[in-house]
Amino acid sequence: MSGVNKGARLRAIAAEVVNDVVNVGRSLDAALAKNEKQVAVDDLSLLRLLCYGTLRHHWRLTYYVGTLLDRPLKARDSVITELLAIGLYQLNDTRIPDHAVVSQTVEAARQLRRPKLAPLVNAILRRALRDRIFENEPSDESAVHDHPVWVLDALMADWPEDWREIVAANNARAPMWLRVNPACGTAADYQIRLEEDGIESELLEGAAQAVRLVDPQPVEALPGFGAGHVSVQDAAAQLAAPCLLDGVSGRVLDACAAPGGKTGHLFEVAGGQIEVTAVDISSARLVSVRENLDRLGFNATLIAADASKPSEWWDGEPFNAILLDAPCSASGVIRRHPDIKHLRRATDIPELARLQASLLDTLWPLLATGGRLLYVTCSVLDAENDGVVARFLKATEDAREDDMLQNNNIRDLMRDKACGHQILPGTAGLDGFYYAGLKKVS
Repeated sequence: MSGVNKGARLRAIAAEVVNDVVNVGRSLDAALAKNEKQVAVDDLSLLRLLCYGTLRHHWRLTYYVGTLLDRPLKARDSVITELLAIGLYQLNDTRIPDHAVVSQTVEAARQLRRPKLAPLVNAILRRALRDRIFENEPSDESAVHDHPVWVLDALMADWPEDWREIVAANNARAPMWLRVNPACGTAADYQIRLEEDGIESELLEGAAQAVRLVDPQPVEALPGFGAGHVSVQDAAAQLAAPCLLDGVSGRVLDACAAPGGKTGHLFEVAGGQIEVTAVDISSARLVSVRENLDRLGFNATLIAADASKPSEWWDGEPFNAILLDAPCSASGVIRRHPDIKHLRRATDIPELARLQASLLDTLWPLLATGGRLLYVTCSVLDAENDGVVARFLKATEDAREDDMLQNNNIRDLMRDKACGHQILPGTAGLDGFYYAGLKKVS
């Protein structure tokens, strides 16, 4: 296959992936899994760059597409609209030469079995270059901020002083964070190992096991990854295990456990002092939990079940600690999953809040008196966070808020809420996470 045809095929596949997300409603991970087997291993990074970048800036890109088209393309040709967005993304946001972008994107239209639209793709991309359209600021608010209106409205309501910074963080590429297994040394020790392999990294004061890579790396390039010396996990997510297990031993429940990053971290923090039961509604996702634990050398009781229905899986013995990493909008990790902006709807939030409240209500009786429950989301929306926790505390006589922040360095990165604490996305390079500690009293 010639270079042009190979590049055109890659762009055609990227258009199909983006179209699957935007117009079919498929997750980006699923759309990539469906299509990336058609791409050579050496080209996967470019495919991901085009898909992630186009979805991240989709509102701005489609705004420009709309200004360049005399009329919108028919619904059956939506993949060509997405191909045009990919073309504009390459012209404005990458270093790919303009002539290569135009020739390969035009050929991609033919690869997508729309040869009659290839001249239109050529004309649109050349006009974009000629008219220097990217110098014109969009007039549409969604296009300016690359977020759907409902997300902007929610962020403005909950974070009136911070929403612009949140939006900017959501539109940036996420860094790669590592969690060092304390049995294999400190974060500083591992940083030296990375330097010996020519990999630059940074540490975060107050996050004892966290290392941030200056440039992302394949896991195969990380010293000791296969042996469990290190795992990939954002530093904000690394706060869960030490907060939950401060002074705790014995039986621990990890509810909604997949994909298992926090499950493994629980064992790393506690050593042999805990017995973990990990529950997830998806048996397929529990496979990743098992694989993660096998790599780290730990063993937990894994149960495929609905955590909100403990009568179907609980053995009746109370837990000393419960980690409730609740299903949520994932609005704090949009930079890692730009498809969230396309797949979530405003109507999802009340439904998620009801589910979160139900999980709190049904798991609380499983906690021993004196035990601790850590409520966690990767959301930045009040309705899913302190709104849920405040209602639970008001309605539950034996529940009290339990402050479990470990040190002032991490405390300084968090915003105190009416209940619990919030890390906003982009703060010290972290993802957006909410934490609320709850203690069961007599």
